[in-house]
Amino acid sequence: MPGAAGRGGDIRKRAEWVKAVALDAGFDVCRITGPDDLDVARADLAHYIDAGYHGTMAWMPETQARRGDPRILWPDVRSIIMLGMNYGPESDPRDNLTRPEIGNISVYARHRDYHDVIKGKLKEIAQKFAARTNAEVKVFVDTAPVMEKPLAAKAGLGWQGKHTNLVSRDYGSWLFLGSIFTAADLAVDPPERDHCGSCRACLDACPTGAFPAPYQIDARRCVSYLTIEHKGPIDWEIRPLIGNRIYGCDDCLAACPWNKFAEVAREQKLRAREDLGAPPLTDLLGLDDARFRTLFSGSPVKRIGRNRFIRNCLIAAGNSGEAALAELCRPLLSDEAAEVRGMAIWALRRLGRLTDDDKARAQGEPDDYVRQEWKKAGLLP
Repeated sequence: MPGAAGRGGDIRKRAEWVKAVALDAGFDVCRITGPDDLDVARADLAHYIDAGYHGTMAWMPETQARRGDPRILWPDVRSIIMLGMNYGPESDPRDNLTRPEIGNISVYARHRDYHDVIKGKLKEIAQKFAARTNAEVKVFVDTAPVMEKPLAAKAGLGWQGKHTNLVSRDYGSWLFLGSIFTAADLAVDPPERDHCGSCRACLDACPTGAFPAPYQIDARRCVSYLTIEHKGPIDWEIRPLIGNRIYGCDDCLAACPWNKFAEVAREQKLRAREDLGAPPLTDLLGLDDARFRTLFSGSPVKRIGRNRFIRNCLIAAGNSGEAALAELCRPLLSDEAAEVRGMAIWALRRLGRLTDDDKARAQGEPDDYVRQEWKKAGLLP
């Protein structure tokens, strides 16, 4: 039995050591779990996909098996180190929603791309851990088929709230997550229990009704999915509900009462860019591809491309009620991208700036989707 006791001490020492290294590297919290006991999370994932809630994210069913079982993703994994980095904002991001002349960008995207920040730090920790233990390691940040939120809850970082995001008693809903898989045995931490109780603030805050039930989300109605992942046009019924949200949506996160315990993120690499806090739509609607790439260099916004971003800005313009924005929307009727031309029609119609003089342009439109927008605007039969 001395050997077993010694081994127990060793796995605890390893765990405490890696947690200390994680905090030194800039993470705010680090806990450890194992790759087993994910039956409930797997069932939830299966329901999400079977119900079609994943929308056009085809990679979700394609990676379902690996996502639902860390051992399929990497058969040698024995412990999973889950890490969280606070990105709490200085003020409530919903304040921007009362200013229709600006575009509201989700809090996480106002920083340098967190994938780059976190992955670099994870690699640094993993390399030190591998050198110390001679154990294999793999690092993952968001883009890999890893169920980060269930694993984070299982490790005790927080719990999955009714909005399906992780909630922490110390950081509210504002944690970036990353993971290090290792073939080493480590002492695991207890899971965090659910503290949502009867609260439904996050569910009621959703502008589009994207929660069919607590702890379930339908991406097809989620503003974050629609403005970031979804290509092409957005359904007419949902466009007015998007308001001025041009990249993502923080409403359900910001509504969480646990945010009152969250500190503002002060770490230099995660400090929000001031120019992305409340950018005027007048500065955004005229962006060509080159200027879009320059403005959003190093930002996650850059990944959706100029056309999708301008599509989102046109929705915001149409919802603004600001007639002056029509002058910036009108040139986009001639844009090379059909998704931009189509949304320019919608925006100008909402602003009351389409006239019979636009019929000639409508009649010459070659794209079927854009022609449908002209028809809905009443300028094509």
